[in-house]
Amino acid sequence: MAVARIVGVVIPPEKRVEIALTYVYGVGRVMAKKLLAETGIDSSIRSKDLSEEQIKMLNTWLEKNIRTEGDLRRERLQSIKRLKEIGSYRGSRHSRGLPARGQRTKTNNRTVRGNIRRTMGSGRRASAEKT
Repeated sequence: MAVARIVGVVIPPEKRVEIALTYVYGVGRVMAKKLLAETGIDSSIRSKDLSEEQIKMLNTWLEKNIRTEGDLRRERLQSIKRLKEIGSYRGSRHSRGLPARGQRTKTNNRTVRGNIRRTMGSGRRASAEKT
């Protein structure tokens, strides 16, 4: 068996199936365990050892039961767009690129802002020689 493609995503061949399924957007550990239990596939085998029939079973179960990849991303973007259009507080936070869930912004919001350091001394390199 070559490379396993599940819902259009190439999953890593050397990882256990339970972990490899989490590479699909919208599938976490809990959903991967549920999927393997319902399809009857052993969770300890490697994804390179999956047969064509097992891959087909995984694909059909995912397409039938949960939203993944493009559909889920599109739905998420539409809900953020809706928040912006109705002029809600959360929508304005999304459009400004700030935390939308009540976190403090005086400190500790570098991940949302993109790790911008705005103070004078931060991020500067020490000079090579003393003057």
